[in-house]
Amino acid sequence: MSISRRSFGFGVAALGLTACGGTVPTGRGTSGSSGSSSLPADLRPTPNAGYDAWVAAFRSRAEAKGISRATLRAAFRGAGYLPGVVKRDRNQTEFKRTLEDYLAIAVSDERLAKGRAAYARHRTTLKTLEQTYGVDAEIICAIWGLESFYGERRGNVPVISATSTLAYDGRRGAFFEKQLIAALKILQNGDISAARMTGSWAGAMGHTQFIPTSYQSFAVDFTGDGRRDIWSDDPTDALASTAAYLQRNGWTRGLKWGGEAGAPGTPAGRKLQPQAGGPVFSVTSNFDVIKRYNNSDSYAIGVGHLADRIAGGGPLRASFPPDRYGLTKEDRILLQKRLTARGFDTGGADGVLGPKSRAAISAYQSSRGLAVTGDPSPSLLNSLG
Repeated sequence: MSISRRSFGFGVAALGLTACGGTVPTGRGTSGSSGSSSLPADLRPTPNAGYDAWVAAFRSRAEAKGISRATLRAAFRGAGYLPGVVKRDRNQTEFKRTLEDYLAIAVSDERLAKGRAAYARHRTTLKTLEQTYGVDAEIICAIWGLESFYGERRGNVPVISATSTLAYDGRRGAFFEKQLIAALKILQNGDISAARMTGSWAGAMGHTQFIPTSYQSFAVDFTGDGRRDIWSDDPTDALASTAAYLQRNGWTRGLKWGGEAGAPGTPAGRKLQPQAGGPVFSVTSNFDVIKRYNNSDSYAIGVGHLADRIAGGGPLRASFPPDRYGLTKEDRILLQKRLTARGFDTGGADGVLGPKSRAAISAYQSSRGLAVTGDPSPSLLNSLG
């Protein structure tokens, strides 16, 4: 399997959608880069003799790759085994959302409103990056929105602890040891201190969630302060690094990513219908470049459509078909509202039936003496009317 910038994770810690690490999510994340005291207990260093022995042996391998003893001492001071990282890595499920559900989250009203506000705040920077790298300002902003909710969810797990834990664990040991070496080289270069080098549980970092090897290859110091600081509250270097990544992966200046087939302004291109019965898209080579950032059709459409909406475009014109339970999005929203009104909290009414909505359905079914399945249905909706 080829490793793209984040093929080991969905990005989208800010989305709450994970392909294997996340979505981020990204798993879906904690704001900023606060201290370890705000982390769950299982994401704080825990004594582990096997890990300690692994680190001791690793030091010689790191030195052989040019990492100084001073860097190793600084990097591992306070670092340790994080059991929660291993748990999250092993408990990833292969879960595929429909495009309709994905877009309901990726281009939610909240993400769109925050995106337009972030674009307005950073318009000068984004337009400068567009001129410099040829990548549409709205595309850069949309990736920022999907990866970290415009910087609100950058992750605060220490990267040295996370990558060394996963390298020691061994399931993807060679890959994560490579990420650990890259992270150490970043520290040695002086771009960031070990204390400030935080990210997702799988080691993706900063506003636009770069893994360490991609940071080494593509991160840029656009502010000119001598550091490629993708962690700072100032997102400039992170946004520039994203633009540089897309440019170097073949972005064509002035070419749209695509759009809904038949909609005004949508370029000619190959046709794509990710969800049977749903909208058809016409996509260009720049769509494929977005997939280099995250190898998912839904992700690339999410980025492109969010970018179009940030620029003032409207929602998709075509509708999606009813789901496998026979419910439309409007039905699912109504179901969530009715459950919540009855005291069964679904955590919101967006039409996406995630774990909280299914738990609410189960609780309602149990309260009525029904078979507890957690599954929606037209009859369940009607019973709540």
